[in-house]
Amino acid sequence: MEKNSKGSILTPILLSAALVLGVVIGLFAGRNSVDRRLRNLAGELDSPGGKISYALSLIDRYYVDPVSTDSLVEALMPDLMWYLDPHSVYIPASELAEVNMPLEGEFDGIGITFNMSTDTIIVLNVIPQGPSQKAGVQNGDRIIRIDDSLVAGRKLPMDDVMKMLRGPRGTQVTVSVQRKGIDDLVPIAIVRDKIPVKSVDAAYMLTPDIGFLRITTFSQYTHDEMVRALGELRREGMRKLIIDLRGNTGGYLGQPIRMANEFLADGRLIVYTEDRNGDRMEEYSDGKGGYQDVELAVLIDENSASSSEIFAGALQDNDRATIIGRRSYGKGLVQQQIPFTDGSAIRLTTARYYTPTGRSIQKPYTSADSTYGYDIYNRYLHNELFSADSIHFDDSLKFVTPGGKTVYGGGGIMPDLFVPLDTTEMTPYYMEVAGRNILYRYTMEYADRNREKINAVESIAQLDSLLDADTECSTTSSVMPNATAWPPTGARYANPSGCSELFYEPTSGATPRWRRPDSTPTIT
Repeated sequence: MEKNSKGSILTPILLSAALVLGVVIGLFAGRNSVDRRLRNLAGELDSPGGKISYALSLIDRYYVDPVSTDSLVEALMPDLMWYLDPHSVYIPASELAEVNMPLEGEFDGIGITFNMSTDTIIVLNVIPQGPSQKAGVQNGDRIIRIDDSLVAGRKLPMDDVMKMLRGPRGTQVTVSVQRKGIDDLVPIAIVRDKIPVKSVDAAYMLTPDIGFLRITTFSQYTHDEMVRALGELRREGMRKLIIDLRGNTGGYLGQPIRMANEFLADGRLIVYTEDRNGDRMEEYSDGKGGYQDVELAVLIDENSASSSEIFAGALQDNDRATIIGRRSYGKGLVQQQIPFTDGSAIRLTTARYYTPTGRSIQKPYTSADSTYGYDIYNRYLHNELFSADSIHFDDSLKFVTPGGKTVYGGGGIMPDLFVPLDTTEMTPYYMEVAGRNILYRYTMEYADRNREKINAVESIAQLDSLLDADTECSTTSSVMPNATAWPPTGARYANPSGCSELFYEPTSGATPRWRRPDSTPTIT
């Protein structure tokens, strides 16, 4: 009995000990499993983007309401780029084609320039040899319908109209236009095609020996366009050249390098870039440029940026050109466009560029800099657009060219010859006329009346002559009152002699004067 009693007592104790040991082992095993999961999670969060990916995963699984994580990413990406620098950007898939168009030098469309300042699409210009010209569209046509959609009188957003007119090359769109002298709408079927986007906006001779080029962007074809234009100007007698880069915000890095090569002797440094690791890439002229003997001036202003500054800086630092205008924008960062599989992309800053003397012209910025975009306005407030003496550079930013000229870095290209911003034409009268859209309305009305004469213009001299002939209006009209019945000041009367209407302006003399609407000193 004693033996049985010991067994009965010992057995429960051993069972309890085994149970406790199992629980303890189980707890340790479970805790180790949880620890492993936590360590793995911590490792994921420590990886680049892990926290963002995990947060999006949690939102997708557990947020109280259904949420599109794709929409969250689209909203997040611009801010992510903004925190890097002012020029790293995210481009949504819906905007990428439009953003790339000036750089690619072409797009698919119908080949017209139009305006919608009223509630009607007015064709301002038909691109020569383009789809619209081949189909019969004319300058001055009013587009009333696009395919089966009424577009006149609806005040449609410009983007909506462009989407209706553009499309893949080879596809067809039908526009119904209102044309002067024809009562019914004229339907025109247009087959869309490749439309070139010219970056050389103007090329002509200012004097018998001075040529002029205006370049609006740096697309993949800019160098080729420039060389063709220079060839034409040289055949017309060009020995000196002005290249206008005012308002040119840049483009492909390779284009200003090829352009500068046309004007530089062999072995001249054009530009160099440097990445985060200090790796440096240098670009030199090869001595094969065809315009090394041409005397050169380059025009810049506060909106000339990036590739414009590379070109101007290369010529300035090599003492090859006179830079004229105002201090340029100050963008010295190089972006690389990296696409995503959904059709979107980022333009990520991957290097800084430096002019031949070693100066970076990037103006100061900070991460997530909300004041960066106000720099030009601040220049205006500080009188920098009107006086070179208002612009101050630190001595540490001073560099010297091989020819002994002092140049500065750290905030754009400072011109050799400063030209203040011209405000002489910005009178209150001009601002009111522009604000009321009178200039545009008069221009359209004048163009409609003189379409054949305008189309016959082949030179600047002919255009000047045509416009000068319109400065005087006849005061003889069957509908104008006689001298004994002068109307109130500002009254308008039709004039069949060519001016659409005249203003009455009393004078101190016996004979009142009549002026065209665009030259009257007051608006009625």
